[in-house]
Amino acid sequence: LETTRRENFVQHRIRFRWTPDQSTTGYLLIPDGEGKRPAVVTVYYEPETAAGLQGEHRDFAYQLARRGFVTLSIGTTEATEARTYALYYPGIDNARVEPLAMLAYAAANAWHVLAQRPEVDPERIGIVGHSFGGKWAMFAGCLFDKFAAVAVSDPGIMFDTHPSVNYWEPWYLGWHPRPWRRRGVITEDNPARGLYPRLLKEGRDLHELHALLAGRPFLVSGGAVDPPSRWQALNHLVKINKLLGHENLVGMTNRPDHSPNPESNAVIYAFFEHFLR
Repeated sequence: LETTRRENFVQHRIRFRWTPDQSTTGYLLIPDGEGKRPAVVTVYYEPETAAGLQGEHRDFAYQLARRGFVTLSIGTTEATEARTYALYYPGIDNARVEPLAMLAYAAANAWHVLAQRPEVDPERIGIVGHSFGGKWAMFAGCLFDKFAAVAVSDPGIMFDTHPSVNYWEPWYLGWHPRPWRRRGVITEDNPARGLYPRLLKEGRDLHELHALLAGRPFLVSGGAVDPPSRWQALNHLVKINKLLGHENLVGMTNRPDHSPNPESNAVIYAFFEHFLR
């Protein structure tokens, strides 16, 4: 749609179909150079933040492009403005796919956009996101095994009732027909509905999802909702990797705040440089 020169890369604003009946607009950043390069999909509420067009410390696509990665920044702009946040198929009132799984599907289509670019090595495409984007990146990485490396910033890697680890909301794993429950923690007066309470009743947790990452590098950039105690969940993946003959593929950093900072982001960039370059 539009091409702009920025620093040592070219920024293309592009549109592509990310679900069977819906297109999205994002930013494809292609650094200078020759030959096939590693690439990363970045996911968030909208694509401008990761592309470095607004805000700070969440500009993953921009920072990685400056480091020689081809990047594609995507986000749920329209749904975020409508406060429905996620993707619903075939529609918001008759969803047949949990919204987080549909977001993973959309990210997989973003992978295909990158994989078809002549500048990209399709064997070296990763994914990263923060918070809402962290949940999105984690589910995409787990459910689509072509992502070669997965980094997530403070998404909540286990189910619990911390107000920010809100997998029970209808735009994550608690979809139900509208009117939707009031936003916020689960209470007797405002119970969870849909799939999420069934998962809890069955004793499920996200370590079972992480198992699908076995053999691929996974970094948790933990903050307020993913403290060091979250290693309890990650140890499960470490054991599966060991069983399969893999070591040193699971990592975690920790910071006190939910928001990323230069130190935590430096590890994310080093992670992709190590495993994809």
